Amino acid sequence: MCGIAGFLDGRSATANDLAERVRAMSDAVAHRGPDDSDVWTDPAAGIALGHRRLSIIDLSPLGRQPMHSADGRYVISYNGEVYNFDELRTELAARGHRFRGGSDTEVMLAACREWGPERAVARFVGMFAIALWDRESATLRLVRDRLGVKPLFWCARDGAFLFGSELKALMAHPAWRGEIDIEATAAFARFSYVPGTATIFRNVHKLAPGTILTARAGAEPRLAPYWRLSEAIAAAPLRFDDEEEAAGKLDAILRDSVRARMIADVPLGAFLSGGIDSSTVVALMQAQSGRKVRTFSIGFFDPRYDEAPHAKAVANHLGTDHTELYVTARQALDVVPNLPKWFDEPFADSSQIPTHLVAALTRAHVTVALSGDGGDELFAGYPRYRIVERLWRRFGLMPRRLRGAIGAAVRRLPEPLIDRAFALLPLRHLRNVGRKVHRLAALMAQPAEDALFVELCAIWPHPLVPAATGAYGLRVEDGLAETLPDAVSRMQYYDTLAYLPDDILTKVDRCSMAVALEAREPLLDHRLVEFVWRLPPHFKYDGRETKRLLRRVLHRYVPPHLVERPKMGFSIPLAAWLREELRDWAESLLSRSRLAADGIFAADAVRALWDQHQAGQANREHVLWNVLMFQAWKEHYRV
Repeated sequence: MCGIAGFLDGRSATANDLAERVRAMSDAVAHRGPDDSDVWTDPAAGIALGHRRLSIIDLSPLGRQPMHSADGRYVISYNGEVYNFDELRTELAARGHRFRGGSDTEVMLAACREWGPERAVARFVGMFAIALWDRESATLRLVRDRLGVKPLFWCARDGAFLFGSELKALMAHPAWRGEIDIEATAAFARFSYVPGTATIFRNVHKLAPGTILTARAGAEPRLAPYWRLSEAIAAAPLRFDDEEEAAGKLDAILRDSVRARMIADVPLGAFLSGGIDSSTVVALMQAQSGRKVRTFSIGFFDPRYDEAPHAKAVANHLGTDHTELYVTARQALDVVPNLPKWFDEPFADSSQIPTHLVAALTRAHVTVALSGDGGDELFAGYPRYRIVERLWRRFGLMPRRLRGAIGAAVRRLPEPLIDRAFALLPLRHLRNVGRKVHRLAALMAQPAEDALFVELCAIWPHPLVPAATGAYGLRVEDGLAETLPDAVSRMQYYDTLAYLPDDILTKVDRCSMAVALEAREPLLDHRLVEFVWRLPPHFKYDGRETKRLLRRVLHRYVPPHLVERPKMGFSIPLAAWLREELRDWAESLLSRSRLAADGIFAADAVRALWDQHQAGQANREHVLWNVLMFQAWKEHYRV
């Protein structure tokens, strides 16, 4: 894992000037690669590549980047891992290529020589953000992995084309100009992240997953996908004689994916929450390891948020070398001031706090950690899938006006009253029921399941940025129901394209790289993704049970009673903290005078949400956290 940065600028500059600028860019992401750094420039072409190295495979200088191909044509600066490099190396060696070191980077360059960059990338299995300079054609290619595990940003400024692993790399170039994008701000306030290829800055972009960008000096960049989820979905469905046969095939693919991600020349471990996804990954790691796998989890002293006992039970059963840390409220709150620095643009999934804490704990012992991220999207694990499906099954045939009237009646019940009513039922694992019931009730009049789900993805339904038009956000895809008749599958599709890369993977990347820890996601191997999407939908969710086939695999290694429990999520007591420990900090950022002076958020609306939350009339933790994270980011970067 590393940090990359660079620029292409056709205007004349000395080698020293180019080197100085790109070194400043790569140094801005030094936390991603603290082990080594280097730059490469070509003043005649106006290209500069920078690299910060976190040494994982081939720790010698032979793995150093930027790296040249054997014939000198290609120069690469790359972040990530290509897990099938050994297989490709054998094939390329048979075709006459010779290798000096043992890195995957050298293999990638040889593959580009042999097959050309586009065909080579299509053969890579892994997570990657690549900057590849072709000296023969004076062409820069940027490439991002298929599911968006690794980040890559770019923009054109004053004749220069800038790129980097994080926005702060672009900010270090003299041509940088950062203007807040009001539409992106409005979308962030609704979704807790900036969706799609937009960023919080106008005309600054994320490279979309599965995409190659081609840039030449003085020309407009060209974007072309090399992998589409829609094409994977359109492949012929798989047929199995029975569920056990399908589980056996899934087991084999999962084993291969996990085994590939255990290759490292540094200490390796895994995050373990005790849930289905992480337990499956750890079980398959331990089944293929000759030594005890290192596993890590954190716990909270509040039992409503504490998954550590479940993780410990799984670790004991599998025989891992388990480390856990119980976190105090003070330790968690100490993370908050650093969030804007780590995320570069506003990001408000509050599980960023425990994610950072477990990453920091893990980094104290190992350099690489496997995670279970992607399992919910791939195997239909999110509760909202079955909530929407069941809600529509019961009410979908009603006229929209009647559904809207029912929703309006439900919303007249105060949220605290709903919370108290549910507290009397044997559902103590449920939190913030009143807020969730109100949210669903407000969506009862949506025209179809897809529209209901897309709106449910928003943290807050109402615009808080008056100047915005709502140009950015999630949209229902026309005609998707013809390709995916199953409603839950369509929800998975939307999440895989948006929530997964823009929220989940962003959170894991920034929190892990802030402490120079490489996180690997075996459940996001694109071959596994393609296999699972070809399974019948009922193998994932059958109307009662989520992650059905994945559970069958896990139960081969871990008894059901250790992992079968209501989904808890990686949560924190944010609502209480905003009324207590974080109240003064939040009050300062949300003061009426400050909001009015900024002129971005509707001050009266935000203050009303704050007052409702403080009075206990409603739980507004998530929408308030969105505004707070924007305000804290704005203060940190002084934009």
